[in-house]
Amino acid sequence: MAAMTSTARPSGADAAGARPLLNRRLAEFGTTIFAEMSALAVRTGSINLGQGFPDTDGPEEIREAAVRALRDGRGNQYPPGPGVPELRNAIAAHQQRRYGLSYDPDTEVLVTAGATEAIAASLLALLEPGDEVVALEPYYDSYAACIAMAGGRRVPVTLRPHREEGARDAAFRLDLDELRAAVTDRTRMLLVNTPHNPTGTVLTREELAAIAELAVERDLLVVTDEVYEHLVFDDAEHLPLACFPGMRERTVTIGSAGKTFSFTGWKVGWITAAPALVAAVRSAKQFLTYVASGPFQYAIAEALALPDSYFDGFRADHRRKRDLLADGLRTAGFTVYQPQGTYFITTDIAPFGEKDAYAFCRALPDRCGVVAVPNSVFYDDPEAGRTQVRFAFCKKDEVLQEASNRLRRLAP
Repeated sequence: MAAMTSTARPSGADAAGARPLLNRRLAEFGTTIFAEMSALAVRTGSINLGQGFPDTDGPEEIREAAVRALRDGRGNQYPPGPGVPELRNAIAAHQQRRYGLSYDPDTEVLVTAGATEAIAASLLALLEPGDEVVALEPYYDSYAACIAMAGGRRVPVTLRPHREEGARDAAFRLDLDELRAAVTDRTRMLLVNTPHNPTGTVLTREELAAIAELAVERDLLVVTDEVYEHLVFDDAEHLPLACFPGMRERTVTIGSAGKTFSFTGWKVGWITAAPALVAAVRSAKQFLTYVASGPFQYAIAEALALPDSYFDGFRADHRRKRDLLADGLRTAGFTVYQPQGTYFITTDIAPFGEKDAYAFCRALPDRCGVVAVPNSVFYDDPEAGRTQVRFAFCKKDEVLQEASNRLRRLAP
């Protein structure tokens, strides 16, 4: 299987030179593409549209809530292992208010060090060596590494571009027949990401219903990464898979404050699930970070209680940013796959006569002073995304406009 990272490979060996230093389960993974491309942006002074972090902080009132917690001595020492009660209550209230999902904050909510730890703890807890995990490809890169660390085997179901009749742009879609065919007697889990990074696909009600029916029929666990739940655009809607019949008791739902409140450095994530699933994930999580982000947990508890106007404004602002960058990319000559969610746009570089997204992204800073990420590193078979390049639009308007201007140098 191809690595979900850059082309770098670890080569260290022990003193005798007979055995590699890196655990063989991680041998295919080098430095993440995000670290590599962000370092390239710094080295070249380029605009970084590769890594998905905002260039402005979130609401001032939430930042001040963190300062208050620090000054009041709340969270400066180890917080409770499951997370501070205020945040667990706020997460449960958010799920109830937004989706009608009722969770007990004491037994069905677990706070994690960002969604990345939530993914790792869930997979380490719920998989046995040899278990198969069906995941939607292209993957967020930590999926593949965490499946490997748990001793599982990833089975990709590839999202492919599809253009609806009369639509200006193509979008990535799930083939449900391919999904069903991927499930075998060895399948333990479905790993679902919606809104989907990097393609921007938001799974429809019909697609989610079919996934739920499959999970119930084959008695599968499901881990859903829903960190972009508040970034859906146009006529798309986010529906947690746990809402569907038979799914609440078999679904681990992952959420994150970083993507919704633009404080990605605070690393506050969570899971909601039935008590037995939370207990299992907590057993693994306690030996990863144990606890993290103490004062920030109190601040995110206040953030989750913000009025709907905040979430509506956040979504509208990012839709505008999406359209600004998408127009610039089309003008420059890229094929644009219009995202329905997240803050990423996947493009195709074939119109430029280019055939290698990784080489294209390595050269782009010198050609245009812009950094992007090659989607090919997110596929088991890099050929499936050989000409796809991802850009992040969670940046200031003037940054997106300047990047668009620079990319016009590529236009034929």
